[in-house]
Amino acid sequence: MIITLTDIELHAFHGVLPQERQVGGLYVVGISLTVPDETATETDCLEHTVNYAEVYNIIKEEMAVPSKLIEHVAGRIARRVRKEFALVSQVRISVTKKHPPISGANINAKVELCI
Repeated sequence: MIITLTDIELHAFHGVLPQERQVGGLYVVGISLTVPDETATETDCLEHTVNYAEVYNIIKEEMAVPSKLIEHVAGRIARRVRKEFALVSQVRISVTKKHPPISGANINAKVELCI
């Protein structure tokens, strides 16, 4: 079973440049959790799956901690989810930095990680 949260938009203060860490910017997070145990599909009980509201709270808390690299943020989130939810066998996460300060470019920067 795969549980996915998509399009989580948060304002955060990540970046190498001082201005990025002062002003902040918009980030979009997506996360997929592999849960091999499909007991919840039969029991309809929350304790047999991962509470995605709690996953969202982890993402929100970790995004609030400034980092220079979005790679670091993605790694922190993935490791914390794996630590707090024993049912999760794999985490796939993406962190997208909307409109990073690259002169003359209108792009997004995205990191994907699978742990």
